[in-house]
Amino acid sequence: MPDHTDRPGHTDRSDRPDRTDHRADGVTPGPGPSPETGADSDSDSDSSSDAGTGTGTSTDAGDDARAFRALLRGLRVWEGELPSFAPERAPGEPLPLFRQWLREAAEAGVPEPHTMSLATADAAGDPSVRIVMLHDADERGWHFGTHRDSRKGRELAARPRAALAFYWAAVGRQVRVRGTVTAASPEESAADLHRRSTGALAAALVGHQSAVLGSAAELARAADAAWARARREPDAPVPSWTLYVLRADEVEFFQGDQHRRQHVRLNYRRTEGGWRRELLWP
Repeated sequence: MPDHTDRPGHTDRSDRPDRTDHRADGVTPGPGPSPETGADSDSDSDSSSDAGTGTGTSTDAGDDARAFRALLRGLRVWEGELPSFAPERAPGEPLPLFRQWLREAAEAGVPEPHTMSLATADAAGDPSVRIVMLHDADERGWHFGTHRDSRKGRELAARPRAALAFYWAAVGRQVRVRGTVTAASPEESAADLHRRSTGALAAALVGHQSAVLGSAAELARAADAAWARARREPDAPVPSWTLYVLRADEVEFFQGDQHRRQHVRLNYRRTEGGWRRELLWP
C-alpha cells in the first residue's frame, strides 16, 4: 500500500520560428503517421507476417506498436516559457536553492511539487523506485517516512543509501539528490507522523505495506477500522512508522531550455571542506 502519498496542455506554437520542436524522444520527429493507415512510414516488417492466416494477431500487435510509437513521438514538452537560471549566482550550498525551486514550482502551479521519486536497492543490488512525499528539507537532509518493514524500509536497512528525483514540468526543472540514509529515533518518527493529517495516520495504521493482499474487501475492512481509530485516537502509536533522513553527497539542479536546448546542469558535491559546485554537460 502506498505510504500516504498523493500521486504526482498542449498549445500549438508552430508559428514561432525560433522554437525547437521538443518531442518526448528529444529529437525532431521524422515522417509522421500515414494519413491512410495511421501508421509510421517506416512500418515494421512483421506487420503482415500473419496476413491471410485469419488470426490477425501479429497485424493487430504491429498496429498497436506503431500507434504507440506515434503517440510517443507526437507528445510535446515545455510548451510554455521557462524560467532562466544563472548558476554563477547560485548559493554556495544546495539547500537554499532547493527550497527556492520548490517554492517557485508551487507558485507556478505544479501539482504536488513535494512528491519525489525514491530509488533504493536490495541486498543483491536490484533497484526499485516509487513516489513518496517529502516531509522536510533542512541542514540534516531530505526527510521522508515509511514503515520500516515495508519493501523500501527493508532495502534501506540492507543498503542505507538512496537517490531522490524531483521533476517540475511547468518550469522545466528537476533536482536529483543522492546520499546516505539514516533512521530517526522512534520519538522523532512518531512526532513526524502525528504532525500530519488524520488520513496519513489512518493509512499508517492500516500497516502491512508491500505485503501480499488477499482481497479488496480485506483492505476495505482494515481501512475503515484504521480511519475510525485515527479519528478516535489522534495520537495512536504506529511502532513501525519511521522517519528517514537522506544526507546528500550530491545534489544536481537541472534547468531546461526550450529554445536552443542549452540546458543548465549545476551539481553540488560534498567535500571535506564543504560543497563544491560544478557545471555538467547536458
